[in-house]
Amino acid sequence: MAQRRQGKWRWFALLVLLGLLLLARGYWNAMRDPVVRTATVAVADWPAGQPPLRVLLLSDTHVAGPDMPPARLARIVGRLNRLKADLVLIAGDLVSEKRLATHIYSAREVVAPLGRLRAPLGVVVAPGNHDHWFDPVALRRELEGQGILVLQNRAVRLGPLIVGGVDDDYSGHDDVPATFAAMAALGPGVPVLLTHSPDVVPGLPRPVAAVFAGHTHCGQIRLPIIGAISYVSRYGDRFACGDMNDQGQRVFVGAGLGTSILPLRYLTPPDVWVVTLGPRGTAR
Repeated sequence: MAQRRQGKWRWFALLVLLGLLLLARGYWNAMRDPVVRTATVAVADWPAGQPPLRVLLLSDTHVAGPDMPPARLARIVGRLNRLKADLVLIAGDLVSEKRLATHIYSAREVVAPLGRLRAPLGVVVAPGNHDHWFDPVALRRELEGQGILVLQNRAVRLGPLIVGGVDDDYSGHDDVPATFAAMAALGPGVPVLLTHSPDVVPGLPRPVAAVFAGHTHCGQIRLPIIGAISYVSRYGDRFACGDMNDQGQRVFVGAGLGTSILPLRYLTPPDVWVVTLGPRGTAR
């Protein structure tokens, strides 16, 4: 009987150890430097004489303890600046409210590292659901104070691009018609769309050169055979992750830099996208 009890305790201890190792691996995955993914979009009506542009997409920084303190984001930003992007697009969720957060930072602390991003055409943000749940007014004030443009259902001309920014769909702040009206009012140009949630794509009134989004975290926790636990999308895995062509519309969905709810990642490393926009024949 005693030997049987000892055997059960050994099995229990082994399961606990395996569980701890699994958690440690998930946390290590979440703390990895982002993978830099690349793609090219050939634009049929690209302006003559205009060289291609490199657009950096990052999303879901989710600044909060333990995995994304401002110091870590500042270090990542330093690395991203070495990519020499012409334009930086940030697809929302700058902050996080993790169930296991060890620290919640102020709006100023959240935004300060993003103020170090450098790009000739600037840095643009479209807010996400966590930003609205946190303090959108304070975040916008800090972003604009750092020279970062916040687009909420409006548009701006940046070089040859007409950049429309749709506010967050998940929290009900989106207005696609208003965004496209603002884009049209700016006249001819190469239209691109920045939004936190890719769920706005089926409702777009006309195609754009590319849609840049985040929100799904590429599932954040994906398990062998089972797949992702959730993509937080009403379209399931239609806009799950990466470089997609959705009925003729090019869509890029980033895995994000930070995490939501739990500071863990499995089979979904943090990433950013560098997308080159240019005329047909632009080298990949």
